[in-house]
Order: sequence, then C-alpha cells, then structure tokens
Amino acid sequence: MNNLTTTAFTLSRESSIPLFTQVCDVLRQNIVDGRLLQGHRLPPSRSLAIELGVSRTTVVIAYDQLAAEGYIEGRRGSGFFVCPIGQIELDYGNNKAVAVEWTAAMLPQSRKQVHPGFPDLRLFPYRQWARCMSRVARLTPEALVVADDSFGDIQLRRSIARYLRDWRGIQTSAEQILITAGSIDALEICVRTLAGSGQYVGLENPGYQPLRNIVQGLGMKPVWLSMGDHGLEVPGLKKSQPSPSMTILTPSHQFPLGGAMSPLRRTEFLQWAVQTDSWIIEDDYDSEFRYAGSPIQALAGFDSTGRTIYVGTFSKIFSVGLRLGFLVAPPALIPRFSKTLARFGVKAATASQRALASFMDSGEFYRHIRRVRRIYGERRKFLLNTLHEKLGDIVRFEDFAAGMQLLARLPAGYDDQAIVEAASREGVITAALSAHYAQGEIQNGLLLGFCGFTEAEIEANTSIMEKIIRSK
Repeated sequence: MNNLTTTAFTLSRESSIPLFTQVCDVLRQNIVDGRLLQGHRLPPSRSLAIELGVSRTTVVIAYDQLAAEGYIEGRRGSGFFVCPIGQIELDYGNNKAVAVEWTAAMLPQSRKQVHPGFPDLRLFPYRQWARCMSRVARLTPEALVVADDSFGDIQLRRSIARYLRDWRGIQTSAEQILITAGSIDALEICVRTLAGSGQYVGLENPGYQPLRNIVQGLGMKPVWLSMGDHGLEVPGLKKSQPSPSMTILTPSHQFPLGGAMSPLRRTEFLQWAVQTDSWIIEDDYDSEFRYAGSPIQALAGFDSTGRTIYVGTFSKIFSVGLRLGFLVAPPALIPRFSKTLARFGVKAATASQRALASFMDSGEFYRHIRRVRRIYGERRKFLLNTLHEKLGDIVRFEDFAAGMQLLARLPAGYDDQAIVEAASREGVITAALSAHYAQGEIQNGLLLGFCGFTEAEIEANTSIMEKIIRSK
C-alpha cells in the first residue's frame, strides 16, 4: 500500500461510527500526513477489503467518499490515485479532533431514522460544492444576492433545461423554467395558479399528505383518484364524481405505493386533459433513482398537447436543506405564473442557484447522481434481503427497483400507526401507509427508507422493527 500498511487501520466494529467512515478517516489522515503521496495508487477495493476483513462495499464507499472530497481520483481501468492537496486540506487534517468531531456529529440523530425520502448527507460532495460556491463568490458575487428575474437565475434554468432534455426526455427552454423553494413550493404555486377557492383538484389516494393539506387549506375541493387493478383511475369515470380543473400525479413512481403508470393510462390522462380543458401536474420527485432497466420517460416528455406542468426537486439528490426545486410551465401559462409570483412573492433562495448551475455544468452533478444511485441500489438490496430474513413470514412487499423507500405491507389486524409510534419511542422514525389515505378502503403498511443508512445501520433498524412487529 505504498507507505501505508493495514496495521495503520484500527477498525472497531463496536463503534457507532460506520466501518466505511473509519476506513475513510484513516486513508484521509495518511494522505494529509504525507504517508500516501500524490500519484500513489490505492490498492484495489477487493484486495483491501480482504486484508481488513470487511466487505468490498465498505471499501468502495470509503473510496467514493474520498473521491468526492477531492483526496483521490478514479482513473478508468487503473483504480484510484492520490490527488494533490492544498493548504485547506492540510489545515483540516492537522486538526484531527475537529475532523473526528465533524464526522461523528453527522451520525447520531439521523442514524436510526428510516423515514422515506431522505438522502445520505455523508455522501454529499461537500468539497466540490464548496468550490462551486467559492467560484461564484469570486467571479460573480452579485449572483449570490440578486436573481435575474422572479423565475430565478437564468444560468441555472439553462442547466436544468439541458438536464431535462438529456435525462427526462423533456424538450423545454430556460424561459419556461421557474426556480422554487423545493417541490412543495412548486406544487403550491401550481395550485394557486391553476385553481381557485371552491374548485376541484384531482389527488391520488393514497397520496402525499402535505399536498392534501395545501389544497384543502386554500379552500379547494379534492377529487380522490383511487388506485385500481390497472393503475390510477382517470377523472370522470364515475358519473357522481365532479370533473377537476387539474390533477396532480406521480406517474414515474407513485407515492406511497410505488410502481409506474402504464403508457396506456398516461395517454388516457392526456386525452382527459385535452377534452376537459384541464391541467396535469407531474410530480417527478425521485425519478433519478431507478436501479434496473431504462429510465421511464416523464409524462411531460411525450405530451404534445401542452397540458402538463412538470415539477422536480434537488432535495432528494442533495439535501432537504438545499430547498431548491423547479417547475416547467407550458408557454401559454408563463404569464399566469408570473402573476402568481408577483402576488404571493418568491420563496426560492438566491444564494445557491448560480453555484448549482456551476455544479451541473462541471459534470459533478451527474457524477454524484451515478455514484449515490449505485450506493442506494446496494442498500436497497440489503434491506430487501434483511426483510426477507427477519420478517418474510409477516410482511410482503413489491420490488419496483426504484425510489428511496420500500413499502412493507402488513397483514389484517396489524395497526401500522401503533407500530410507527412504538418504533419512534425506540428512535426509529418511519411512516404508516394508512395515514396517506383520505377515504375508501385503507391498507396498512410501513414506508421504510434505506438511502441514508449503511448496511450495519439497516440491520440494526430492521432488528428493532422486527421486535416491535412480532410483539403486536
């Protein structure tokens, strides 16, 4: 290992710090201290894993983290090599107490939370992000405080337009993109713009609770669209059901049940929108995370009628704290969205918009997506196997190979909300399926997140859930 041997590693399996973090800390410290010099090649992940007695995944995640921080770089077909480091890295490494404190501080509160939809902040590319923020502050500091117009930073909107064209099959322009304070802000803007008090809005049942609260809080009337054998029902099929002026859908990955809307049903929704002069809001909240097969094209990608408003978010990819999302408005609706912003104000923070554009244009954004998708895919498999082993005789689940959570369905007689409350007292935060229903036949189940946890953490969380569920 160049100037480092496995005797330099002191790994503790009893520590609350994950093994991959311990491996990462040792390698980082030895790079900073000069025992691993610029250009030195790290051992293959499989070889180091065997020497340390850990899984190859542990070493792979540690290498990925160091690459994200800029300490090492991967070269296709050759492995990982130590990068040159500067004074900032030396200062960070020489203060070992600060480094250890920072690593541990990220873990305790979130370690047992299996709530769906949260990314792993330990995988966030902090160093690359800091470089983008620094570059903006140095070259265009005005962009940190002033946006081009109420729709947001024009460079970010152009970057998003390229991303949507390449990744989601949506042909759009920067002028159609509106930057928002996350997806829930985008959905609220859509509801305010396209429906008024007393009007009907089509909502999925079960569906996203905050959206239900927004619609009802604005004085609008929900039309509940149930999931049938062939997918979500199209409005107007029931004579007693009023026709909504808009529907809000999650066609690429239905929340909370999972699964994708069939091409036939998508076509039926578009036909309904044209025939009734209505609108479709497509909430594409975690489409980046598909672990098998080809990505499913966005509904907006093949809507030639101009009836679909597309909503996306960066919170699932990066951090909920980033609070940036966007919507894509058909050209005919741009004046109406402008009036809504003028009336109710802009909530999206300005400071990080230009930095995000720089991050996307540099390619770091796409590298981050590919990296975390691979890691999350491995964690999803581990959770599936662990559930089979510990609770396979009780719960059942469908593997849609997508998303940031798994739905574990419970048999009749189990109270999912009581289980959630009991788990919360043990420090494990999850969500009950039954709470996402507004009416009709209510099903019980648990929404289990897996993206924010190592295999050891998933194992511990599942053991706690097993104990609770078997005691019911």
